[in-house]
Amino acid sequence: MAKGTFGLIVGNRGFFPDELAMEGHAVLTKLLKKLGYDCVVLSVADTKYGSVESWEDAKKCAALFKSNREIIDGVIVTLPNFGDERGVADALKLADLDVPVLIHAWDDTVGKMTIAHRRDSFCGKMSACNNLVQYGIPFSLTALHTMDPKTAAFEREIEWFASVCRVVKGIARCRIGALGARPAAFSTVRYSEKLLQESGITVETLDLSEAFGRAGALADDSADVRARIKAIAEYVPTKGIPAAAVVKMAKLAIVVDRWMADAELDITAVQCWTSMEEYFGVVPCTIMSMLSESLKSSACEVDVCGAVGMHALALASQSPSALLDWNNNYGTDPNKCVCFHCSNLPKSCFSNLKMDYQEIIAGTVGKENTYGTVVGRIKPGPMTFARVSTFDSEGVIGAYLGEGRFTKDKLDTFGGFGVAEIPELQTLLQYICENGFEHHVAVNLSECARAVHEAFDNYLGWDVYWHQG
Repeated sequence: MAKGTFGLIVGNRGFFPDELAMEGHAVLTKLLKKLGYDCVVLSVADTKYGSVESWEDAKKCAALFKSNREIIDGVIVTLPNFGDERGVADALKLADLDVPVLIHAWDDTVGKMTIAHRRDSFCGKMSACNNLVQYGIPFSLTALHTMDPKTAAFEREIEWFASVCRVVKGIARCRIGALGARPAAFSTVRYSEKLLQESGITVETLDLSEAFGRAGALADDSADVRARIKAIAEYVPTKGIPAAAVVKMAKLAIVVDRWMADAELDITAVQCWTSMEEYFGVVPCTIMSMLSESLKSSACEVDVCGAVGMHALALASQSPSALLDWNNNYGTDPNKCVCFHCSNLPKSCFSNLKMDYQEIIAGTVGKENTYGTVVGRIKPGPMTFARVSTFDSEGVIGAYLGEGRFTKDKLDTFGGFGVAEIPELQTLLQYICENGFEHHVAVNLSECARAVHEAFDNYLGWDVYWHQG
């Protein structure tokens, strides 16, 4: 199965050798196939070498793209020579796909600069971008102005662009399930459904009482409950956890899964503190951890915007995300801090893990009602962080993101935790406080800030701060 589908526009211009366009068509189609992507592109039977050079070519390309609009995730424009800037812009405007667009120009070779060989893509790329700006079409640029498509560096650019496309498509069509009301004490997780909806993000709600009622209707010894108990035990060791608590977790997991399937939800945000413990008798952490591990991100405390940040990182990296607190300083090092939650982190984030009870809430509702946390230390390595928030007074969605790493620094505590090192951390913390962002932050054990920033800023139109230290 293909990893995705790109529309491909091969630019051409009659003043330049046509064989350059022929080469561009062959090299890019072969490369996309090698990387595992399907490609929608004009053939040599449609236009000269399958390229776009004229108004007629643009109309043919647009018609082809329109007929495949449901499967095209993004469009790559490659300029093996100067290219016809109007042909490129017209094709994109007529197709009206509303997907990310990557502009790629080929390298010239110093020893081949005669009229028979020179490409002038360096210059043509500027003309193409100028026309796209005039047409109001957003686009992305490769890391270098010109790039040899036969290099590993360019392959990485294709994978980066694929990440951008996944984030844009996934966020703009995202359906979030909000299970329960936000905890009364957590006004920090308030948000605007209307602003999210403007970006294509839909929120569906379910009251905790309905979830508890549906769970109560499931028999302890039903095949579904037994299967889910087995799945939980295979996911995280349940030694020392009361059997009755695991049964409750299994029932709630079934309810959440069925709700997500019926409502076609992508991700969830769940009320925990402290209704879940008082009226159902477990914490939902294990269930949420399993969801996030399967790339169905699940955020605590009905932090819907936190779930959006988790989802964006997971879409970009295709690996699980977690929601953490910016929680403590780490000694006197200004660039290190402790990130913590109590916890529902996905299994793959941990160096080691076990199921336990929630030590903080246990003091209020009793240990017997708080089993189900997944606790341990976050494994060391690179990470990307992100926060999405709605700013109602300004009528905008804002975000910040950046990269750092989790370290091996000594730390003796509970819950899910790690020591994070981030360049110029104090500048980031000042930005968070001055701009009213929450203490929750989504993290992913990958380096994907560039892709997420491109999606948020260039295509979703959010106000984004990229912390680069």
